[in-house]
This record gives sequence, structure tokens and C-alpha cells, in this order.
Amino acid sequence: MAETPFIPLMIPDIQQQDIDAVADVLKSGMLVQGEKVDQLEKNIADYLGIKHAIAVSNGTASLHLALHVLGIGRGDEVIIPALSYIATANVVELVGATPIFVDIDIKTFNIDVSKIEQAITPNTKAIMPVHEFGLSCDINEVCRIAKKHNLFVIEDAACALGAKVNDQFTGTFGDIGSFSFHPRKAITSGEGGLLTTNNDELANRLRIVRNHGIELVQGKMEFVEPGFNYRMTDFQAALVLSQFQRFDKTIAHKQVLAELYINELSKTFELPIVPINYKHTWQSFHILVDDQTDRDELITKMKLAGVGVNLGAQCIPNEKYYKQKYKLNSELLFPNALKANQKGLVLPLYEKLTPKLIMDIIDTLNKTIDE
Repeated sequence: MAETPFIPLMIPDIQQQDIDAVADVLKSGMLVQGEKVDQLEKNIADYLGIKHAIAVSNGTASLHLALHVLGIGRGDEVIIPALSYIATANVVELVGATPIFVDIDIKTFNIDVSKIEQAITPNTKAIMPVHEFGLSCDINEVCRIAKKHNLFVIEDAACALGAKVNDQFTGTFGDIGSFSFHPRKAITSGEGGLLTTNNDELANRLRIVRNHGIELVQGKMEFVEPGFNYRMTDFQAALVLSQFQRFDKTIAHKQVLAELYINELSKTFELPIVPINYKHTWQSFHILVDDQTDRDELITKMKLAGVGVNLGAQCIPNEKYYKQKYKLNSELLFPNALKANQKGLVLPLYEKLTPKLIMDIIDTLNKTIDE
């Protein structure tokens, strides 16, 4: 393994056809939101089987817009999982609302739906579950609880484009779905995001507020409300459109690689599970080391051995800002999220990897853990 080139945690699979697609837009001189964005929105809406897709500048902007158009702000509470990327909580803070953290199911790394109702108060306005690492949460139960308590559902599906429960795609269950095209996703625009909804009124508002509050009225621009500049450029859309042509093939390849990890990794690790009738897209292959293993030391050893591994998501209430502001005892209140954060390890899993390289990674990890 020592003679093998370093295997990074992630490399986007940008092919010549993708570069050519971007170059064509650059040569055209029409760079900002235009026909390529329109085409991307149509293609993804058709793929997901949903009425509206609205492309934006990044995945954090998409969550921010979702909260904004639903009128969530100061004095409101939004229920989110204690384990996620920090942006899930940040956007709640940025609209002036309060994130209410709920622990996760350690087997799936998704929100523990059995603990949601006890977190609901008269100030709760929405549940924002995350489909962590590319696996849907128990979204049907989330929606049932939300309907019972008259709450909005915003699906943070940043990692989960293409994931399913039964035959329905994530991002199509709640009021609004949110996706990311960050370079660690299966398809990327560098930075980019996308919102989905079946609600015509919400879709119209999302399109208005992503573009400075502009609405076209009888072919003329009218500034109807204060908005943001959260537009996606046409060359970003062209990059995604090109990759999207091979998206299903990409996900299928990642599923083959994930099966190798599951079948060949040492039993020392706690491996991810996929519930029956769920489709996992494997944005990340996240495992847990045992209590005797120093996870951070293992990361260092693996990098020295030529494999770029890293920690997974954050236990958000244990991060400095949230810990100081809310003073929550994560060890007591969110033990699963804390464990996933402190014992979690993400292994390389992306399109450019071959089964042989995955076996090299497995051999290196198994040997390193036994040292």
C-alpha cells in the first residue's frame, strides 16, 4: 500500500464532457441564471416526480430560503437532529429562530423519531430532519407527527439526491426539500443547491426571494419584497446537467463499493445499516470505531498510510457556539449524536474509486486497527 498514490477522501468525477459543457456557456457570454438553470430545474423535477425545483447558490442558501418563505423567525422553534453538518442549525439561528435538538438513532445516524414529540412546544413551527450521509430518515413518521401537530416539514436532503423510501424520493415528502451540489456530493457545481416543492405558492415565493425580490408582472420586473442574491449561474447548472446524465450509473457504482466495505471490513467496526425498502445513495460511508480505539489517532495513521479518512458530522449542541449559548449537556441529552461525532469515521467512497482500491483501503484499515 505504501507505493500506492494517496487516496483522498473525495475527488469529484469531472469528465471532459462536463468541462466542455461549462466551456460552451462561458463562450456564450450568458453566465448568470438563464436557460441552463431552467433546464436543470426541469430535469431534476421530472426525475424526482415533483412539480417545482428551484436552483440556488448553495445548500445552506436553500435551507435559509425554505425557513424564510415559511415565515419562521424570532420566537419560533425548529426541531433538528443533534447530529448534522453545522449549517442545519446555523440557518435556524440566522432567521432568528431557536434550534431544538433531538438525538439520533445510532444505527442510521438519522433523527430518532421516537423523541420528536417530546421536543414539541407551542413555539414549534417546523421539523427539519436530515437524511444523513445519503440515507433517508423515517420521513413518513416525521410527516405523520408534523401533520398531527400542524408543523411544516423541511427535508435537509443535502446528501441524499436519489435516495428513496419505498418508491418515493427524498425531498418530495415534506413541504420543502433542500439539496446540495457541494463537491462531496454525487454531482457537483462546486457550490450550489436546489429546493423542491409541490406547493405552487411556495415555489413562486422561493423564485422571487432568491433573486432580490423580483417578480415579473406582465413582462416587467417589479420589486415586490426584500430578497437575496441566491441565484445559481448558468455555467454551474451546465456542470450539473452534464453529470446528471450519468447520475443513476454513479449511484449504482457507489452501492457496489459500499457492499465491499460492508462485507470485508473488520467486525471491530459498527457498520451502517440500510432499512428494508430504503435506497441509500452513500454520499459518505460512515462507520463507528470501538471504545478502545482512539479515532483521531486512527485518522492520523490512515493518512500516513496513504488513505484520506476523516470524522463525520458534528454533534451540533456540543460545538462551541451552541454549547455556550444553550448550555446543553450532550453526554446526557444526545449520547448517540456525541458518540457518532467522537467515534465516527468516514471512508473514501466516490465514482473514481475501483473495487481494487476499496479493497486496498479495507486492507489498510483492518491492518491499522490491529496494530
